[in-house]
Amino acid sequence: MSPQTQASSRQVDGPLLKVTDLRTAFRTDRGLVKSVDGVSFTLDRGKSLGIVGESGSGKTVLSRSIMGLLPKRNTERSGSVVFEGQEIINLSLSERRKVWGKEMSMIFQDPMTSLNPVMRVGKQLGEGLKIHLGMSKADARATALRLLQDVRIPEPEKRLDQYAFELSGGMRQRIMIALAMSCGPTLLFADEPTTALDVTVQAQILDLIGEQRRDRNMSVILVTHDLGVVAGHTDEIAVMYGGKLVEKAPTRVLFSSMKMPYTEALLNSIPKIEDPSHTRLHVIPGRPPDLVNPPKGCRFSPRCAFVQDRCREEEPPLMSAEHPEHVYACWYPVGSPVHRERTAQLAAEKVGAL
Repeated sequence: MSPQTQASSRQVDGPLLKVTDLRTAFRTDRGLVKSVDGVSFTLDRGKSLGIVGESGSGKTVLSRSIMGLLPKRNTERSGSVVFEGQEIINLSLSERRKVWGKEMSMIFQDPMTSLNPVMRVGKQLGEGLKIHLGMSKADARATALRLLQDVRIPEPEKRLDQYAFELSGGMRQRIMIALAMSCGPTLLFADEPTTALDVTVQAQILDLIGEQRRDRNMSVILVTHDLGVVAGHTDEIAVMYGGKLVEKAPTRVLFSSMKMPYTEALLNSIPKIEDPSHTRLHVIPGRPPDLVNPPKGCRFSPRCAFVQDRCREEEPPLMSAEHPEHVYACWYPVGSPVHRERTAQLAAEKVGAL
């Protein structure tokens, strides 16, 4: 049975992944660092979700918490993670190893440090196939060759006998994708899969992940700091800030009617092609919150241009927008009277400064 067929035979009713009130904290000398603080969402089979936020927002810790990749020492984790109808948050290490690779897998940020530098590519690809699918050495090599062909590696037979350091950054990332998909997982995490790649290769890698998702009916969680990356490659977007989910909506809905000022600030930080040369880049002032001692009220309030007294005192819950699948956490969302008044004021101040 092929990995793709195996994945389809495991289908159960309901969402593929259901995360409820997931919390992950790390014990440090300074105190408890609450990296993921009460995150909840669901993901349907075959769908793609983009998790977006600045460095330190908790998006990578969230994905590793779901997979169970974090060390137990000095780590506190609670909540619920139901995958394929099974609660997996408290699985033992041996039970998790049966899930990793075969049920869910991850493309890590830096393939140069994730791939074994002293193991040939073919052996690395074949290792999981032999362990999880019981393939012989010859079958594993043949399957590894097909995987390299699937991810469009040039001269795939030659690459099987090479080491990671002999390949370009784009090739190493394609091998990471092949490695993650080798056993036909139902859920693929892609953690900043285009980091350090040039723009052309970035587009190729993202298109490749999308093609494999559709071909294999695989769900994908794409973790990135760039809203532009997820714009054309996800069905839904979840925005994280300070360890919390602050906005979530279908991709088109989010871009057409975003509510959270932080989401708006992330979008404005993307350079625009139509801007003239030497246009000053938009930045979000300040720095992300200290997750040992987060600010009272809304965690974005110290950096928000639209902050009001209520924002500093009361933490906003996730509220529903006009679209039934759109939620956000803001007392004065984009488009509200306070937001419009402050936007006009900022525009007038900018004109006066010229």
